[in-house]
Amino acid sequence: MAIKIYLEEALKKKKMTSKELCGLIGITEANLSILRSGKAKGVRFATINKICHYLECDVGDILKFDGEMEETNDE
Repeated sequence: MAIKIYLEEALKKKKMTSKELCGLIGITEANLSILRSGKAKGVRFATINKICHYLECDVGDILKFDGEMEETNDE
């Protein structure tokens, strides 16, 4: 995927578990796991906002573009 997820690193830096973050932002552990693994097809801005708020980080700390164009069949 062209967008890499660095949520695990942000959680470690904050010394927070996934379960704790789920409770704070109001999503299931399964959905956070999908996001952490990079398998999510999309994520709401409101969810990113909450993640960044509670982890005290910037969007660029958890989402990074790898410079490659991902081929999709969505067009």
